Amino acid sequence: MPVPLCSLFHSIPVTSCNQFLSCPIPFNYRSCTLYHSISHLLYPFPNPCPSPSLSTHPCLCPLCRDLLFHLNLLCPSPPAVACPRHGVKRFSRLLRKPRASLATRRASSARGLMAAAGYAGRAVSGAVRAPQPPAAGPSAGGRAAAGAGGIRASCRAAAAGAELQEVFAARCGRVRCVAGDAAERCRELALELLRHGLSHPSGLRGAAVLLPALAQRCARRRARSPARSCGSRCGPAAAPYLGDIARVLQATLLDHYAEVRRESCRCALACARAMPEHFHMQSESLIKPLMQTISHQHYRVRVDVIQATGAVIQFGNAKSVDDVLSHLAQRLFDEIPKVRHAVTTVIGEWLLHLRDRYSYFHKLIPLLLGSFTDEIPENTKLAWTYWEKIGLQWEKENEEDLKDKMDFSVSPSHYPKGETRPGLGCRELVSRNLSKILPGLCHDMTDWVESTRIKASQLLYTLLLHAEDHITQHMELLLRTLYQACSDEESEVVKNVTAELIGTFVSPKVSLKLITSAFEQTPKASCVMVLAAVIRGSPKEILQPHVSQLGNMLAQAGVCQRSEEVFYMEQLLYCVQALIEVCQEDCKEISLQLMKVLVTTMAVPSSQDLKEKVEKTMSSLAEVQQLESVHCLYKQHTTQLMEWVSVSCEGWTSYSPEVLQFEVISTHSGPVIGEALDDFILILKTCLQPNRDPQMRLKLFTVLSLLLQKASETINSQGLFPSYLETVIKDILAPNLQWHAGRTAAAIRATAVLCLWALIHCEMLSPKEILKVKDELMPQVIASLDEDSKITRLMACRIVDAFLKVCGRQFDADKFKNTYTEVLKRLDDASCDVRLAAAHTLANWFKCLKDSDVKSSMEGHVEFLYQELLIHLDDPDENLQKAVLEVLKEGSALYPDLLVREIEGVVHKHQTPVYCNQLLHHIQSAKASAL
Repeated sequence: MPVPLCSLFHSIPVTSCNQFLSCPIPFNYRSCTLYHSISHLLYPFPNPCPSPSLSTHPCLCPLCRDLLFHLNLLCPSPPAVACPRHGVKRFSRLLRKPRASLATRRASSARGLMAAAGYAGRAVSGAVRAPQPPAAGPSAGGRAAAGAGGIRASCRAAAAGAELQEVFAARCGRVRCVAGDAAERCRELALELLRHGLSHPSGLRGAAVLLPALAQRCARRRARSPARSCGSRCGPAAAPYLGDIARVLQATLLDHYAEVRRESCRCALACARAMPEHFHMQSESLIKPLMQTISHQHYRVRVDVIQATGAVIQFGNAKSVDDVLSHLAQRLFDEIPKVRHAVTTVIGEWLLHLRDRYSYFHKLIPLLLGSFTDEIPENTKLAWTYWEKIGLQWEKENEEDLKDKMDFSVSPSHYPKGETRPGLGCRELVSRNLSKILPGLCHDMTDWVESTRIKASQLLYTLLLHAEDHITQHMELLLRTLYQACSDEESEVVKNVTAELIGTFVSPKVSLKLITSAFEQTPKASCVMVLAAVIRGSPKEILQPHVSQLGNMLAQAGVCQRSEEVFYMEQLLYCVQALIEVCQEDCKEISLQLMKVLVTTMAVPSSQDLKEKVEKTMSSLAEVQQLESVHCLYKQHTTQLMEWVSVSCEGWTSYSPEVLQFEVISTHSGPVIGEALDDFILILKTCLQPNRDPQMRLKLFTVLSLLLQKASETINSQGLFPSYLETVIKDILAPNLQWHAGRTAAAIRATAVLCLWALIHCEMLSPKEILKVKDELMPQVIASLDEDSKITRLMACRIVDAFLKVCGRQFDADKFKNTYTEVLKRLDDASCDVRLAAAHTLANWFKCLKDSDVKSSMEGHVEFLYQELLIHLDDPDENLQKAVLEVLKEGSALYPDLLVREIEGVVHKHQTPVYCNQLLHHIQSAKASAL
């Protein structure tokens, strides 16, 4: 019969197994010896060694079977001959022999205990599992039998677990040594064995030996630690070993392997929750390695570190909050949403459950509110959820202080559109901590990192939305910050400027006073931008008493004429638009001031886009006053605008903004300018004197020429301009037609000639008027025929032609001579248009001379003119040939015989004699018809 091995085997000290497995004899021999010794105790027959199924012998308890199964793995094939029988004494004596250790034998020992631990765990879990009822309804006896079977299974499992813990306690010291073995596999199996052993509270009996060894081991080489099982499952019982656990975690949190760091973070979190009453003594020692790991390249490590940090501080020493805040704030900029989610969760939990949270409200609130603008909706929702809970909790904790506000508070009638008003607790929390939060936040608004400035600008909006009217006491600091933010190079920062909330929650009496003081110094675009935002955010009824003050301030020369920078003028335009949008019909009392600002904005040399915006704004201003068009708006203010710009006209230069303002008023008012000719002509007379700035005179002449081209729709819309013609010609045009050296002077003469031609062409300068001014203008116009500008020469030819038609018959011989001499030169002009205009002018000259009393004295000049014209009759330009032919036909009536002789003398020289023949035929026909 088989020998009952359990009683014999359990009587063998476990330390003997340790010594046996450490002996220096060959491994296979030693394993076979132990194997066959046990097998002969089970099977006392002279047969060969049994097969590997020995471990399933029915007489063995579970622990022995697992150990034998392990030994079976060590020696899968028995020797060829049977081993001699060995008694228990021999077996024990063999195990006691002191021998040195080999790595493989130590690993085998560890694997054996691992197998036993695995079996014990499975037995316990299977025993406690509820039994399944049978398919059919069982009888009472069957249920009792099933219950008894479950109890027996539980007892066996408990016995197995107890035996395992007894073996672990006995071999704990040995396994501790194996944990420091040079072989990696031995260390790994030993640590796994320790993990199984420490998973039961009774395993702490060996913790006093194991944890110092592990701490020493991790200090030398970073490895995985079983301290998580010890701390989390044993709870306060592990408190005596908290120092060793902390030393282990300090090392493993900085391990090169990411998974080790993650496991260490989970261990720290478990320890903090398992020992909240004692953890504060070691929590500070974990902060430094956690913060060194918080920026790890793996985002899962960062998430675990943030979660561990939250637990370490929440259950530890809250003084460490200051050490981790900057690191957590940086994680709010993490590109991984889960990392930002973890930060939001940790900050929310601290604000809810941290023991000293009242001391850190001003530091934690900005971090939580910063998640309100997260790009991931889930993170934003999480932050709002926590914030609402925090506000409600704070309300309950301070209910007596808030009783009056809770009972009698009234919601503001004007609130930003699209925003939900936070709860009372949330608003009070921000209001009471704003003085501590705002200075640091304003500093971040000027940070050199763009992302920091953007985040700070977003957070500032959230804080002001919560603070409401409490921001009044911080206005100076807030305005300085907003001025700087509006000047930021990053458009996102400028977009987040929150000045609208100032208009919503702060009285204009306070805000406008502070903003006006900034305008009194050197107004900048940022100041105007903030003012526009404040106006947009203000309620109409509150802003109405200050409308006049705003209009006068904007219309000041130091404000609206301070700069020609497009960005500045654009912000000034937005300010006017905000006033019109908010005040509506109340803008009527400051309509003139707003027109001054709009005229100045349009006068700035800028893009077409800005001018279109100004025109739309003028249309809006006319609409709120119920005017039909912009021209009606000009009609309402043109006289006042002319007086406004003419105040300093005696000192105008080309750089004076009033010159451009005058141009805008004159050219954009349309027919309204015809009603303000007194001021208009006076300004031109004053500024277009030859001794004034040439560039300025050129600009004004350009304006005058543009208006004269459409005189009936502009300056002569009321038919009043002819009464000013004498002043225009004698005091404005004539002095500027005189020759002066320089390109600018030439350009001025050109524009003056254009203006004179415009007067003649639109027939405002009647023949009667021409007769009055011909003596003054004719010499200057003839002199202009020799100008360098083609357009000047062309217009001069046309003006001479017009003068000849009106008063040419009244010319004396000298005027006829001077006129044809200069016009004849233009037939050699480089411009075809000028040559054709000159030819047409000579035709009119012949007409005037034919009816003149000085015809007889001009025969010699006519003969010279015939000769010159016949030369041009053979010009390469066919158009000029035809024009000259018509001139000679007109002039043949004066001295036909003389012209025939001249033709006969040159006809053989012409390349195209056909025109000479046509001219001869015309003369003969004229003589025949005369007879």
